[in-house]
Amino acid sequence: RRRHTRYWRDWSSDVCSSDLNDSNSTQERNKVFDYVKTMLGDGMIDVEVDLKHIETALDRSLNRFRQRSPNAVEESYLFLELLQDVNEYRLPDEVIEVRQVWRRAVGSRTGMGAGGTLFEPFNLAYTNTYLMSGSMMGGLATYDMFAGYQKLVGRMFGSYIEFKWKPTSHLLTILQRPFAQGEQILVQSYNFRPDWVLLQDTYAKQWLRDYTLAITKKILGEARSKFSTIAGPTGGGMQLNGTALKQEADKEIEILDKELETLVSGGTGYTFVIG
Repeated sequence: RRRHTRYWRDWSSDVCSSDLNDSNSTQERNKVFDYVKTMLGDGMIDVEVDLKHIETALDRSLNRFRQRSPNAVEESYLFLELLQDVNEYRLPDEVIEVRQVWRRAVGSRTGMGAGGTLFEPFNLAYTNTYLMSGSMMGGLATYDMFAGYQKLVGRMFGSYIEFKWKPTSHLLTILQRPFAQGEQILVQSYNFRPDWVLLQDTYAKQWLRDYTLAITKKILGEARSKFSTIAGPTGGGMQLNGTALKQEADKEIEILDKELETLVSGGTGYTFVIG
């Protein structure tokens, strides 16, 4: 899984970012539509599929990819601003799992990390002048012990927040009462990569295009198999290839599903297997 850091403060007001993502998604989806129509011979022959059929095939491809491929998920770190006496927060729809929640300070809980001991040793002035200097009385051994001390204090005095995550409603429930207004916490999560990012990915995009093409072939084959022949100018009629298209599509889908298992479409190793 890829690691990615996002800074989300207001979950609903990021209009500019949303518009940009929609524009990128539309451009990448149009490239897939052109690819499928070209592969079906559009321009040389009349292809009896509408745009909505290709859109359905692409949506099915994306859903299949997200069900089976580790390349569809990335690791994220989000900064969430707490509200006083509010325990439930709705995270964006692309977040599918919350792994850990940390406070940015231990000890006092007043203000935005004010008070207590900050759980960020690199922000301390004496880290560089004392702990990281081998010629002084500190050194790496002292720094290692200091980092261990901070981790222990954080574990004992509230840096690790207990929480409950509901993936269907995307609700994060903090099992502590937030006393301070505006305190920031760090959330480690896994989220789906956006459509347009997958459609630009070096390994994923060709798989998505081929799977969309295979599903479109199956839709077209279903339509053509309703009639074995159609009337032609010679009176003998013309044979339709509906059955052949469906057989070809089923064979391509089987091959593409196998590619997901062997990580041809990208991934970070054999993390999980479904089926």
